[in-house]
Amino acid sequence: MGELSSKTPDQTLDVLGRVCPYPLVLTKKAVEKLSSGQVLKVLCDAPASAEDSLPKWAEKQGHKLESVKLEGQDQWEIFIQKS
Repeated sequence: MGELSSKTPDQTLDVLGRVCPYPLVLTKKAVEKLSSGQVLKVLCDAPASAEDSLPKWAEKQGHKLESVKLEGQDQWEIFIQKS
């Protein structure tokens, strides 16, 4: 387990079944409501969002991101710590 995924998230966002751009849009809104240092856990099954748009957005915004692909599934748990 990584640094962020070992923490208890302050909020969990389920975007399973949603395709781009919804996972990114909903994640942005959720992160905006967090305080600095809080962690958001995003449940996502859209490869383009999990592997591309969410990591790029988080890096651009200066947030810390950790992505964990669940074994044997096309589903990710993405942890974002607000900067």
